[in-house]
Amino acid sequence: MRRSAAAAGSSLFLALAPGTVAVLIPWWLTGRQPGHWWPPVRALGLLPPAAGAYVLLTAFVRFVREGLGTPAPVAPPDHLVVGGLYRYVRNPMYLAVVAVILGQALLLARPLLLAYGAIAWLVMAAFARWYEQPELVARFGADYERHRRAVPGWWPRPGAWHYSG
Repeated sequence: MRRSAAAAGSSLFLALAPGTVAVLIPWWLTGRQPGHWWPPVRALGLLPPAAGAYVLLTAFVRFVREGLGTPAPVAPPDHLVVGGLYRYVRNPMYLAVVAVILGQALLLARPLLLAYGAIAWLVMAAFARWYEQPELVARFGADYERHRRAVPGWWPRPGAWHYSG
């Protein structure tokens, strides 16, 4: 896939998938009406969405530059993406989406979003386990198996893994 097509496809997928899960659904669930929690706790809610947005954007750029594709299953990357944040954790985008949701739960003082974040994580973890991992094994074989053995799926490793493939 050409880089320009990968960038366009990734941008569209970013708006559709994470945009829906992390922005539209929480907005629909809460109407963006804040609750009444102690203001410093609510202020802490600014950090996870900012970090999550950074992680999402850098991961999507990595798919375009390194993978020459998109994170979308309909336009997968041509190359296994193992650089950047993927040297620490295999699912940084899913973790970023959950961080954005949980940050909004704090910022808006809405426990409903904590429950939604847990459900979203369970759905994403199931998708990663039962769809993505078998697809990556089929597509990239031993390279993905090596990455999967070295890099945790959900809890970042303390140091960067260095791919030698």
